[in-house]
Order: sequence, then C-alpha cells, then structure tokens
Amino acid sequence: QVQLVESGGGLVQAGGSLRLSCAASGRTFSVYAMGWFRQAPGKEREFVASISWDSAYTYYADSVKGRFTISRDNAKNTVYLQMNSLKPEDTAVYYCAARRTWGAISADDYDYWGQGTQVTVSS
Repeated sequence: QVQLVESGGGLVQAGGSLRLSCAASGRTFSVYAMGWFRQAPGKEREFVASISWDSAYTYYADSVKGRFTISRDNAKNTVYLQMNSLKPEDTAVYYCAARRTWGAISADDYDYWGQGTQVTVSS
C-alpha cells in the first residue's frame, strides 16, 4: 500500500506559477512510477505528466508541454509538478498517482491515488 498526499494548490493569476508536491508513505516510493492527473468540473480525469522511478523518463500531455515540469526526490519520497505560465484552463483538482511501471497515461492503470489539491487560475 502507498499513501499519497498532495499539497501546494491555490489561487493564482494567469501567467503565474505554482509547485505541487505529493508526499508518499508506505511501501518503497522509489520503485514506483508516478503520475499527475487533473479533473475539472464536469470533465473526466485527464493525464498531465508522468515520471519513471529513476527520473530517466518523463512524459507530458500536449496541453502542458513546455509549461509544466515533473520531478521527484526519492530521498524525500516526494514527486513535484512545477507549473509555469498557468492558464485559466489549467483550473482543476490535481491528483498524484502511483503504479509499478512507467508508461501509462490512463487513470485506470494507476493503483494508488492521493486526495487531490485544487488549483484555480484566474484570468
């Protein structure tokens, strides 16, 4: 079992930045690939970014490529999502998730989830 807790959400103006954190506890964090997803009101949960257990591989949704950066610190059991040049359409609840192997972009393929953190971008 892996427990995940997100933090760092908030209200920001368009063009601003936020850094989300996801702290993991339980089983060995370093063996898991991690992903960030988001869900806006009335929409399905969508993939944002993922990172392999050793940070060798990252992958981004086209909508955030060049603006968001995923990273992890296995010594701190934490994964991050640096979000720059935020847009109102980035407004959503952001979730981190874990699975044993890297490469999945479907929410159904992830085994563990946090409770989410709200990000609101005002225009």
